[in-house]
Amino acid sequence: MFRHLISRLSEDLLLLILLLAVVPLLWWNPVEWTAIPELVHWHTIAALAGLMVISRGLEVSGSLAAAGAWLLLRLHSERRLALALILFSALLSAIVTNDVALFIVVPLTLGLWVAADLPLVRLIVFEALAVNAGSTLSPVGNPQNLYLWQASGVGFMEFMLAMLPLGLALVFLLVLMVPLAFSSARITVNQTAWQPPIQRGMLLVSLMLYPLFLFMLDWGQGLLAAVGVVLLYLFCWPRILRGVDWQLLLVFCLMFVVLGLLAQMPVLAELTRAAEGRLPGGMLTVGALLSQGISNVPAAIFLQGLTDDWQLLAWGVSVGGFGLAIGSMANIIALRLAREPGLWRSFHAWSLPTLLLAWVLAWALAALLGY
Repeated sequence: MFRHLISRLSEDLLLLILLLAVVPLLWWNPVEWTAIPELVHWHTIAALAGLMVISRGLEVSGSLAAAGAWLLLRLHSERRLALALILFSALLSAIVTNDVALFIVVPLTLGLWVAADLPLVRLIVFEALAVNAGSTLSPVGNPQNLYLWQASGVGFMEFMLAMLPLGLALVFLLVLMVPLAFSSARITVNQTAWQPPIQRGMLLVSLMLYPLFLFMLDWGQGLLAAVGVVLLYLFCWPRILRGVDWQLLLVFCLMFVVLGLLAQMPVLAELTRAAEGRLPGGMLTVGALLSQGISNVPAAIFLQGLTDDWQLLAWGVSVGGFGLAIGSMANIIALRLAREPGLWRSFHAWSLPTLLLAWVLAWALAALLGY
């Protein structure tokens, strides 16, 4: 319930902004009403719907919480705990998306904090940074990757291999920052802090569906796969569907319409192309900078129609998840979940330097690999 309250507060505001933006955009840039649905990338919407349902199934099964509890309760050094949380968050985000990973890891950390004296604020800051870094690794790790993968037309493995150098580099960057942020002091954890139950049937079905769904997406049958997933959970566990954030799909549909209309405006298109040609790093830098103003998912949707270099764009919006909190919705979720004093200030104290380091690292890697 708390999870959905946090999500809805952010999404309701975004939905209202998008609805208010549609009317003036249609007035400035009139299009046929029948052409509006064509602005929505329905393959991405279908893929997002299916992944949201399966991820919700994995979460409700209790398996992810149990895995996190097993890991955390076996570490007794502040630095080792931070390193484990960062790697766990990064890996989890690549599998079940960055926001789902946060809804698992942040509550676990809050629970651990009750049982032990921990640097809670820094742990949550680095968990937010970790899911942004780790989700870069996978085509389904975050919404912008999912969209760019579907829009680019490349295969699952091709997209993953293109993102692998950056994703590994970003995770490694965070690992190098751990000794600067966390001490080697010993911590004591109450061994009875968590005893989460596991629903094995739901777990097994969700685990089997996940690779099958990805295969169907790669095969170009995302809509059919999404319908199949929804019907299966509707028949077996209808409560899973009630817990899915369906409003998010409406937000994405409106986002496609608004940003599609903006991309058709000649002035904005010319400014974007001029920036791509003049800024060091080209589309990588444009994507990172635009993400600081409108978040990386809208930036990816807006810029995709203005460039043929999907790879540099994907790198840029991934880097743009760092920096200001608005750079990624995952940042907002992490900060809202914890609500600790000084969390926003501490987040930006670490995230802004990380943005600069990540951009330099991405630029150097792109030049080295000839992207």
